[in-house]
Amino acid sequence: QVQLVESGGGLVQPGGSLRLSCTASGNIFIIYTMGWYRRAPGKQRELVASVSSGGGNINYADSVKGRFTISIDNAKNTVYLQMNSLKPEDTAVYYCNLNNYLGASWGQGTQVIVSS
Repeated sequence: QVQLVESGGGLVQPGGSLRLSCTASGNIFIIYTMGWYRRAPGKQRELVASVSSGGGNINYADSVKGRFTISIDNAKNTVYLQMNSLKPEDTAVYYCNLNNYLGASWGQGTQVIVSS
């Protein structure tokens, strides 16, 4: 079993920045990918960004390209999401995701609210 603990959400004004962190523990063994998804009110969960364990394969949703940066620290089993130039439409619960030989694991979610 894998445990994912997220941190870094909160309330920020439009144009501001936040940094999300997610640390994995438990039966991790070999990580394939880690990433972030989000679910906005009334919408389905969507991929925000993902990164392979080696950091060589990164994907972003079109809506966050140029504003968000995902990175991974394999020594700490931690994935980060630096979010800049935040917009009200970025408001959502952000979920950490890890994929390994056991399948997909999810964090409990951290709320991000972008509002003036």
